[in-house]
Amino acid sequence: MRPFAIAGLQLKISGRQSNLAHITDRIEMLMYLYPWVQMVVLSELATYGGWTGNAAPLPSETEQVYCNLAAKHKIWLIPGSLYEKTDTGIYNTSPVINPDGQVIARYRKMFPFMPYETGVESGTEFCVFDVPEVGRFGVSICYDMWFPETSRTLAVMGAEVILHPTLTPSIDRDVELAIAKSTAAVNQCFVIDINGVGDGGNGRSILVAPTGDILYQATSNEEMLPIEIDLERVQRTREVGLKGLGQPLKSFRDRKVNFSVYDRASGMDSYLRELGPLEKMSRGSRAGINDNKTTIPRPIPDSHHPQGFAPPPATPGTGAHG
Repeated sequence: MRPFAIAGLQLKISGRQSNLAHITDRIEMLMYLYPWVQMVVLSELATYGGWTGNAAPLPSETEQVYCNLAAKHKIWLIPGSLYEKTDTGIYNTSPVINPDGQVIARYRKMFPFMPYETGVESGTEFCVFDVPEVGRFGVSICYDMWFPETSRTLAVMGAEVILHPTLTPSIDRDVELAIAKSTAAVNQCFVIDINGVGDGGNGRSILVAPTGDILYQATSNEEMLPIEIDLERVQRTREVGLKGLGQPLKSFRDRKVNFSVYDRASGMDSYLRELGPLEKMSRGSRAGINDNKTTIPRPIPDSHHPQGFAPPPATPGTGAHG
């Protein structure tokens, strides 16, 4: 066994003032009630809410408060994320702090929630880190999980647990919960998805097993989510298959195909360029609506036709390839 105790803190977050004192109080209470916890995870932008006006260079005084808390309680601490100001722009950044109070990594969110999270740059580096004698952990933030390539990359890098701070106040939380479960199943890893409440989200944080089964799902109130997981379960599931069946990581390892959709020079993603600009929906918007109510498929590049297959000649008026 490789047991490890993680606690998510689903806290009421204000978007109008600092939440640092409240977060500190809740961490102190958590460690008083559950002194066996070894890692604490907060929600995305928990400290100051989702306003980029609070962006500051890292390291910072705020980050140091978290370092002191981690050292005091000898815990790993992922304090959600902070807006980080740099010479190249503002990033949504999650520090990873070890039990000695040292920042060992900072993960920058790869997919800011555009077109809403404006003025925030995209990170380009994945983040995995090792907890000695326990296992490997990966970090992603909120909208990152909508792009399965991010989680798959973390799994291929050896992550057995994906730590996922999020800030979701919107009506698509049900979809996110489905994504969290599917991410755990297809990558055969634990997913620790922590949302806030109040200005920080609508709660319903979720802890998911490598089989896609829900270990715990929170309500929409403040909650502490302490749980002990066994990382050996990840290794076992990856070796023998989910419920003794699918072994997706092995199949991915042994794949015969290179996905040309990721090669922008291939032209395979040309359809995406027809979807219009990435912008907020406007009142009365007809973006994506074909007034002629006729679907006109684009020609398939010759290099992507099945071997030995040629498309039929176009027939006028039928919407065939042309």
